[in-house]
Amino acid sequence: MGFKTLEWKKGKLYLLDQTKLPLQEIYIACSTYQEVARAIRDMVVRGAPAIGVAAAFGMLLGARQSKSRTPAVLKKHMNHVARALISTRPTAVNLVWAAERMRAKFIKNLIRGKQVLLQELENQAVKILEEDLKANQEMGRQGQILIPDGVSVLTHCNAGALATSGYGTALGVIRAAREAGKRVHVYVDETRPLLQGARLTAWELMKDRIPCTLITDNMAGWLMAQGRIHLAITGADRIAANGDVANKIGTYSVALLCRAHRIPFYVAAPLSTIDLSTERGEKIPIEQRASTEVTILQGKRLAPDAAKVYNPAFDVTPHRFISAIITERGIVQRPYRSNLKKIFFGATTDDDQKLIG
Repeated sequence: MGFKTLEWKKGKLYLLDQTKLPLQEIYIACSTYQEVARAIRDMVVRGAPAIGVAAAFGMLLGARQSKSRTPAVLKKHMNHVARALISTRPTAVNLVWAAERMRAKFIKNLIRGKQVLLQELENQAVKILEEDLKANQEMGRQGQILIPDGVSVLTHCNAGALATSGYGTALGVIRAAREAGKRVHVYVDETRPLLQGARLTAWELMKDRIPCTLITDNMAGWLMAQGRIHLAITGADRIAANGDVANKIGTYSVALLCRAHRIPFYVAAPLSTIDLSTERGEKIPIEQRASTEVTILQGKRLAPDAAKVYNPAFDVTPHRFISAIITERGIVQRPYRSNLKKIFFGATTDDDQKLIG
């Protein structure tokens, strides 16, 4: 893979600016937690696993910024840093998960001195990055068994290396199927309003020379009716305890089309995306984004000035429309409420592929 989504180097977090792709490959350097928070909010870095990793390094940078060595002052400062990072994008639970994991490491080492504390936080942030990459690769290995040879797969948004520390969730499954020698073609829907499919997924697949065809969002149903799409696979930003999935707006529509045409709809996500504290999908907070994302494209207005806009970044797909959830510990099937608990708490430990349910 000829790019890195994010990289920790010489005390700075380098992020591939995804708002500039595919026209420019530019990296920005973050040396403060405020810069990391801004990059997450402005979608310089995006995708639930990737923003979780970025938040971990944001916590590290926040700790480095504090000049105090007093535990009480440091604790207050780090609580502020965590809140600032978590508030950037409320739907993706990986963000909260990473910030809280860093905060727990901070509390554990608070009395060991500033130098030891910073080193432990750096070790933890690097570990979170490395764990994400390993989870993606294992997810691909587990999930590729669901991809038959010679099929065409529909994707929505970008759930590839760009959305993670590398390899990808949904695209990771496709990559693993290709590595297993399977012939796979990908239909990439454009994913309005920010065109992550057109700008990012198509770019990423072409980098890896994986056969793909870009389509507009409203073409998918017709292609399914023609038998040209055989299954769909997406990522997730939060999975509720009952298996409801929050993902990029439009995912719900894809799932409904799959149900209508009797083809599988799969979700690929790491354990860090599973939120057992949220009972069902309607309890997941849905991020609302600026109206200009809908009315303006690359500086050009597409709609009348006075047009009213509703722009939720995510929707929720009910669990009954999901054929299976692919994780690094195995493939989860219905009933999701009990089987997500089993896999989350480590019921699967073997190296072989697991079907839970």
